[in-house]
Amino acid sequence: MTIYMIGIGLSDEKDITVKGLEAVNGSKAIYLENYTSILQCTKEDLETYYGKKITLANREFTETQTQKIIKEAKENNVAFLVIGAPLAATTHIDIYLQAKKAKVEVEVIENASVLTAIGITGLFLYKFGRVTTIPLENENITSPYEVLKQNKKQELHTLLLLDIKTDTLMTAREGLDYLIKQGLNPEEQVIVCGGLGTKKPEIKVGKAKEVAIEKKPQSIIIPGKLHFTEEEALELYR
Repeated sequence: MTIYMIGIGLSDEKDITVKGLEAVNGSKAIYLENYTSILQCTKEDLETYYGKKITLANREFTETQTQKIIKEAKENNVAFLVIGAPLAATTHIDIYLQAKKAKVEVEVIENASVLTAIGITGLFLYKFGRVTTIPLENENITSPYEVLKQNKKQELHTLLLLDIKTDTLMTAREGLDYLIKQGLNPEEQVIVCGGLGTKKPEIKVGKAKEVAIEKKPQSIIIPGKLHFTEEEALELYR
């Protein structure tokens, strides 16, 4: 039997691939991790479209019940659904590794990720440096800003993801306020993105001290050295 680790995209129930949907239909147990991002639809929307009952897997469940999932997969096919790409988080990679150690077959079915969806900004993907996340509880936390500084030294763009805890999603405005406190120039040009991968993502370019958006989930990009084509693309979002 097999554990299918399936990326279900960034928008709604229709973002799953044909291969992914076939794997869901052939699985007895369906789990949906719900702590790394959010979709623009509900679990019930997924269940209706897939025709399957789905069990939510929060961070605690995923970290503590991996062996339960592996044990189930020794008897029946199991689908583990991930918003975005299937191996984007360390806990997902851990499931993959533990299953391999237990001699359980694992099939990874890819899908869109925020790491590729940022291409809509017009910035060249190969010019991005290390990606980092700004935590909601960031008092005395400096590592995200340190990553930004290192990327800027190399003239690379920086993608800053924003923390999610249960129903609380950090906003780009909150993330920028944190960066400004750490030393980011309030006048610096930044890009804020919301709902990447959806039909109508919200993207704005502006000064770090004032730019804000509404659509979630959100992320921040601090551009490095820009090619003239990138500059032209960013004009679309001013």
